[in-house]
Amino acid sequence: MAGETAARLDKWLWAARFFKTRSAATEAVAGGKVEVNGERAKPARAVRPGDVVVLRLAPFRWELQVTGVADRRGTTAQAATLYRETLESLTARTELADQLRMAPALEFSEGRPSKKDRRAMAKLRGER
Repeated sequence: MAGETAARLDKWLWAARFFKTRSAATEAVAGGKVEVNGERAKPARAVRPGDVVVLRLAPFRWELQVTGVADRRGTTAQAATLYRETLESLTARTELADQLRMAPALEFSEGRPSKKDRRAMAKLRGER
């Protein structure tokens, strides 16, 4: 971390602990789930302090300001010093997490639904 000015995007995402493996970070970047400064990025793209990284990990969206770079993966506390999440991103993420937590759990019965179950599902969908 000391003295470094830039790092590969996939390495940075791995070092910041958004992905367990560097290959998973590479796949996400190649799959278009990551933008740097408003542009779609490639895994070898250099990130520097001050860059804005937008990361979409379903169902959440992270908007991060890069504050440091690292080529090596450190502790969680060290990883937290590599970025700062924007206030809007943090608020939206916590609201979505609350909505998902409060959503009713889906219950699946065993086998084919009975006539009573089908009527209840139709009523829920607004068909009856």
